Amino acid sequence: MNNASKDPHDINDLGSRLRLIRMEKENDKLSQNFNKNASTNALSLAFRVGIELVSALMIGLGIGWLLDSWLTTRPWLMIVFTIFGGAAGILNVYRHAAGFGYTVGYINPNNSDPSAKPRSKVDKSKE
Repeated sequence: MNNASKDPHDINDLGSRLRLIRMEKENDKLSQNFNKNASTNALSLAFRVGIELVSALMIGLGIGWLLDSWLTTRPWLMIVFTIFGGAAGILNVYRHAAGFGYTVGYINPNNSDPSAKPRSKVDKSKE
């Protein structure tokens, strides 16, 4: 009788072996999806950084060009606003990379209360 329970083809043990194989396949699928999502996220981050920089430069260039043609100060305002646009693009990329996002105010990471409102610089100066 003991010999039958050790048999790898035992019908009583079949359910547990099937569950184990299904769990292993699910884990393999999850790890494959995670690796695929990680590479997709890196690619989307690279495209976002490029688009943020180029669009900020183009907007600054456009504003400078319009102001130059209106005020007849060519090319000075176009140069200044192109520099401002580049700085704005770099600031947007820095905010995204640092995790600040585009929210209003900054959340204090040391604050454990999630319902607390972020304080502005004015509130901090009162302390």
